[in-house]
Amino acid sequence: MQTTPSDTPPGQNDPLSGITVIDLSHVYNGPYATFLMAMAGATVIKVEPLTGEHLRSRGDMGGAALPFAMLNSNKQAVTLNLKTPQGRDLLKQMAARADILVENFAPGVTDRLGIGPATLQAINPRLIYGSSSGYGKTGPYKDYPAMDLVMQAMAGIISITGHPDQPPVKAGPAVCDFSAGIHLYAAIMTALYERERTGKGRIVEVSMQDASYAPMASNLGMLHARGAAAPTRTGNRHGGLGISPYNAYRTSDGYVVINAPGDQHFRSILDVIGRNDLKDDPRFATRSARVANMLAVDEILEAWTSQNPKDAVAAKLLAASVPCAPVRELSEVIVDENMHARGSLQWFDHPELGRIVLPHSPLRFEGTPPRPLQASAPLGADNRRVFGDWLGHDEAELQALTDAGVI
Repeated sequence: MQTTPSDTPPGQNDPLSGITVIDLSHVYNGPYATFLMAMAGATVIKVEPLTGEHLRSRGDMGGAALPFAMLNSNKQAVTLNLKTPQGRDLLKQMAARADILVENFAPGVTDRLGIGPATLQAINPRLIYGSSSGYGKTGPYKDYPAMDLVMQAMAGIISITGHPDQPPVKAGPAVCDFSAGIHLYAAIMTALYERERTGKGRIVEVSMQDASYAPMASNLGMLHARGAAAPTRTGNRHGGLGISPYNAYRTSDGYVVINAPGDQHFRSILDVIGRNDLKDDPRFATRSARVANMLAVDEILEAWTSQNPKDAVAAKLLAASVPCAPVRELSEVIVDENMHARGSLQWFDHPELGRIVLPHSPLRFEGTPPRPLQASAPLGADNRRVFGDWLGHDEAELQALTDAGVI
């Protein structure tokens, strides 16, 4: 009998080779954490209800199928009805052999099902139990439902996003979900390191609200410095209004962003745009002076950028070592030559979606080649491998479980 249901090539030197992860999570934050584990070499078993997890079932609404494929590469897929005693028993059998279990149910759900952390760690004291929720397992908000939009509002992100003379808007990406997923990965890896020293597992949790606070550092700094006088939204300018130039500037075919925090950066800009006459102007000589005159700074830059294409503007400024980039459409980003050259993005022939671009893990481990991408598995594709080959149930038992609606 296998000790792990892994198909890792022999000798593959991945950091998490030999680690088995039970992934009960759904949608974004938990699945992203376990995706990072899978791409670091862990055997990740994605456990879904018989109808599939929420993101898979949203595929018929248009657009959800690709995110599922992005976050569930290199995972084994099984189905399990945790509302049945047999389903919970199978999960306990899995947890007994696993190293890590990840879930992002509302607090208390797994306890009510009889598969909470205390129960599973009593079966396997080495198990690391990682959970993520909107507001955490403690505190007055713990029972509030939360998804990314709700959390952006509660965390203050929506209030600081947009232009000062317009209504607040949400951040475009699902920033709270993915920030929580990254933190969840970090917490679990920290516990895994501790287990190497102590031999004992640990329960770790990450709340979306907690993980969303630190990225607002510039805005919080301005609030601290200015109090009620601090503007709520700064558009594309620096969140703390502490750098100039720092904005999105109109070009002849779109926009370009420029972030020039140092005095030398601004002198280089003046060289590029042919305005050396301003180098001795006291309004622009220092960062503080430029911040005090940021409207004039922006007008000077846009007078030049607006006459040139965005890629040409970026090329000239980058050649002068000025931090700058064209504002690109997603259709441009998915074919980015740098990310494709690094293997961070890869063209992939998916059996269900056709030819698509998939991301690889941003984590790189020198001396170990990145694991080849494997397509997200169809619902329940690995039931026989996991419940049969790994847990040891024979064909008759598997059929009985299927007939009973357990798998």
